[in-house]
Amino acid sequence: MKPFSVRKLALAAAVAATGLIGATASSWAQEVTLRLHQFLPPQANVPKLVLDPWADKVEQESGGRIKIERYPAMQLGGTPPQLYDQARDGIVDIVWTLPGSNPGRFPSTEVFELPFMMTNAEATSRAYWDLFEKHMKDTEFKDTHVLGVWVHGPGMLHSKEPIEKLEDLKGMKIRAPTRIINSLLGQLGATPVGMPVPQITEALSKGVIDGCVIPWEVTPALKVPELVSNHTEFGGDHALYTTTFVLAMNKAKYDSLPDDLKKVLDDNSGQEFAAFAGRTQAGADVPSRKIAVDRGNNIIEISAEDTETWKEAAAPVYEQWVTEMKDKGIDGQMLIDEARALIEKYTSQ
Repeated sequence: MKPFSVRKLALAAAVAATGLIGATASSWAQEVTLRLHQFLPPQANVPKLVLDPWADKVEQESGGRIKIERYPAMQLGGTPPQLYDQARDGIVDIVWTLPGSNPGRFPSTEVFELPFMMTNAEATSRAYWDLFEKHMKDTEFKDTHVLGVWVHGPGMLHSKEPIEKLEDLKGMKIRAPTRIINSLLGQLGATPVGMPVPQITEALSKGVIDGCVIPWEVTPALKVPELVSNHTEFGGDHALYTTTFVLAMNKAKYDSLPDDLKKVLDDNSGQEFAAFAGRTQAGADVPSRKIAVDRGNNIIEISAEDTETWKEAAAPVYEQWVTEMKDKGIDGQMLIDEARALIEKYTSQ
């Protein structure tokens, strides 16, 4: 009886161990934690209104099998211009960043940042996704798995001294987010100062810059209405400028997911997500603008007629960009024509 009992116990132990290993392996294969890294504080509108709802939706639709840990304000280290490489290299799993933080690296995205190109953020974000899939997915962004691309609402000027006409910009030190906006400001007579958005607050408070260009929605998080008292908006159908964004994932991490979890991410990627992100970010402009109004700040509105003067002054930026793209082997005029057609198509829908 003893040998039989020993064999029986051994068999039971083996069965139990096999079940435990199987359960552990199954759990490991089906549950994924993704780290999302970005540069704004958690209370800012993009994390609060775009990234968090997106991550919550992914978690919910995965049945809790995907967990997205959110790391705002560069908590995992590095600087904003390093975010894309953090995703590419697998230091983190997902990043939200500006392609323009790496000047010259994602040249095709710059077409949407050209002056007076954008109409509204939703239409332009849809156009951006279309152009991304056609011209950028397998070229400039081939090293990551891109989940979404979009733009913010109308970019505008915020300054210590009022900017009521083009000549008022002359000699002013104005912060810009990207190479193209630097070029635009220089063409308009300002002294452009490139810097990531988190540095704006300190730069304004210490007098390093006289003003900045950003959309309304991010001004409260950066305390801009407290640091400047003048805000210049533009009339007409097209905004002074906008900035492009990308939500990018480590390619190997995406490829390692089981098909059903890939589908969850796929269902929350693409043009509809781009439209949601652009629309939502721009939607935060109105309450953010009200903060400045309630403080009694000076809201300057350039008429649609006077905006034409600014457009004429900015026109050389296009010629310069087309020449630069030609040197890179890119047909810049074709991209401009395609972007304009797509923006017009989605604006009129």
